[in-house]
Amino acid sequence: MVEWITSDDPVPYPQALEKMESRVAEIIAGTGDEAVWLLEHPPLYTAGTSARREDLVDPDRFPVYDTRRGGQYTYHGPGQRVAYVMLDLNRRGRDVRAYVHALERWVIGTLAEFNIKGEIRQGRVGVWVSRPDKPPNPDGTLREDKIAAIGVRIRKWVTFHGISINVEPDLSHFDGIIPCGIREHGVTSLVDLGLPVTMEDLDLALRRNFDRIFPTA
Repeated sequence: MVEWITSDDPVPYPQALEKMESRVAEIIAGTGDEAVWLLEHPPLYTAGTSARREDLVDPDRFPVYDTRRGGQYTYHGPGQRVAYVMLDLNRRGRDVRAYVHALERWVIGTLAEFNIKGEIRQGRVGVWVSRPDKPPNPDGTLREDKIAAIGVRIRKWVTFHGISINVEPDLSHFDGIIPCGIREHGVTSLVDLGLPVTMEDLDLALRRNFDRIFPTA
């Protein structure tokens, strides 16, 4: 059984980490159910294990938290849906790459419900959308913007951290970092793409697609 938890108010990052750690420990011990936690954070930056300090452009803008998830710098804040996924890969298959690909398919399937074609790119983490409505890159290639980030950590084959999808965040808040170390591409959101999607709409789509990608173990 996967428990779904939704927090209505923004959750401070240290509190979220503490709760994730607690649930992961329970899953490892066999005393807690798997869980997906849907929430928002107050404005902040997180640094993954591959973060480069030069990518933190404005270190005084928002709180910065070091975290042991994979990836580089990421912004979290109001208007962005964060989904922390705590699953037991001992029962679902001990394959980290397959798990990350499953997260990508989950995001892409969810976006498809809003007629958005999400794509993955070799060498770039996360989910991207093409922007033919914007001027091309200097080399003439099509502009692409990031709409979702993925960062995971695994302890004793139990997962935590997860994904974030931009619904309607203040996109200027991404200016304080080089998101995920990518300088030549931008960031977008569902509303920026002209879609008046609510957080509740997204949550329902996430739930439907999760059950398809991650069947009950």
